[in-house]
Amino acid sequence: MTISTDRVPLHIKLFHGIGSIAYGVKDNGFSTFLLLFYNQVIGLDARLVSLALMLALFVDAFADPIIGHLSDRTYTKWGKRLPWLYIAPIPLGLAWILLWAAPASLGGWIFAYLLVIAIMVRVLVSCCEVPSASLIPELTRDYDERTVIMRYRYLFGWAGGLAMLFLGYIVFLVPDADHAVGLLNENGYWNYGLVGGAVIAIATLVSARGQHKRVAHWPDKRPKKTSVRESFEEIREALSHRAAVILFGAGAIAYINQGVTFTISNYLYLYVWEFSQTAFFYYPILLFASVVGSFFLVSPLTKAFGKRPVAIVGGLVGMIFWVIPFALNLSGAWPAVGGTASTTLVFGFTFLATTGSVVTMITAQSMVTDIVEASELETGRRTEGVFSAGWFFVQKCGTGLGIFAAGLIVSLSGLPDKAQPGEVALSVIENLMIFYAVMIFILAISGAWIFSRFPINRADHDARVAALAAAKAAVHTTDR
Repeated sequence: MTISTDRVPLHIKLFHGIGSIAYGVKDNGFSTFLLLFYNQVIGLDARLVSLALMLALFVDAFADPIIGHLSDRTYTKWGKRLPWLYIAPIPLGLAWILLWAAPASLGGWIFAYLLVIAIMVRVLVSCCEVPSASLIPELTRDYDERTVIMRYRYLFGWAGGLAMLFLGYIVFLVPDADHAVGLLNENGYWNYGLVGGAVIAIATLVSARGQHKRVAHWPDKRPKKTSVRESFEEIREALSHRAAVILFGAGAIAYINQGVTFTISNYLYLYVWEFSQTAFFYYPILLFASVVGSFFLVSPLTKAFGKRPVAIVGGLVGMIFWVIPFALNLSGAWPAVGGTASTTLVFGFTFLATTGSVVTMITAQSMVTDIVEASELETGRRTEGVFSAGWFFVQKCGTGLGIFAAGLIVSLSGLPDKAQPGEVALSVIENLMIFYAVMIFILAISGAWIFSRFPINRADHDARVAALAAAKAAVHTTDR
């Protein structure tokens, strides 16, 4: 397929974005509910839950580059990526349902069950998300247009995740005769998993079908046959590119930060801020509003200042607004938790923090696509799949470490199993706040410094695109 340098039609951007709904549902479920479900509902020690999720992420992370490489080398009349997007979604949806249907009869085997099913879900998600994200450099070479497409991915990904979060809080995980706290309602998690599995499968298939006419073509070149050793060498060569190493390092830290924040959020909202059921109703709406804000901010910002400065400042802004509420609470300058004033302030700071953080993540993933041409100019190969997989590799490793760190924070703070909001010792609440705030402060500063070392800007990218176009024109002239 010939790569277009023109603007991508709106309907393609929309269908491409729809594909990220599956990832949003998965990511939100893993980061928001899974630790709480297996720890506080099923009764598995928080450290073991965190360990299982981290191990699953590491297994999946090492599978990602292989999946990316295989998708780069897929050669069909439907292109490189579509076959993956048609085959993987249904098995993924079924695995997702199983994740939220842990049999009580397993007893001591529940850790093994969680580990195996979590690995299945994550690997199958990669079989959808890596090929889907790899389409962006194929759709356009334009520096700014890639950010525009990426923001649609984030908009739909967050929309899917937050829609399921909303349904979880308001429809599935609600108090009943047996459960005074909705988030501890075991029956609700089964329904949450069932609906989520259907959404995952349908969204991915709709996305693939909507892009079919544009991307369903024989690739420009048939990949050469290579040995397993040569394949791994190509993967190693691509991922060791200087720009990739720097960006992946910054991305790993950003995702550790995000993993800690998402995983511990329900603990903070239940036990620190003592949200009411009404607050949980509005919380997903608030998060989606911040994502919409990021959607409209990111393109003008990156066009005006470039991607690297926006990634740096967005991350620092996000960290500042995350930390302020905890600092005020610990200093005694915060209104009574659980009240309208407290919840309103938490919502305001969360909106600003999330907006900054999402701007950084959209920009950073757009920066990944710009490494493709830098590598192609040096190696003569386009390895979109490998670079997308590399990003997901660090994303998953970072998220895994973040989830594990969140489990350690919960454990070290002294929070007891099946604790009831409002009945936890003040010292435990203070430990939660201090451990969390200090960790995200250190991570944000470290990530900003590494982002500052990224070597590709707009001028570099445009020069490489021009050089590649000239080289391709020269080859065509010679062939005549």
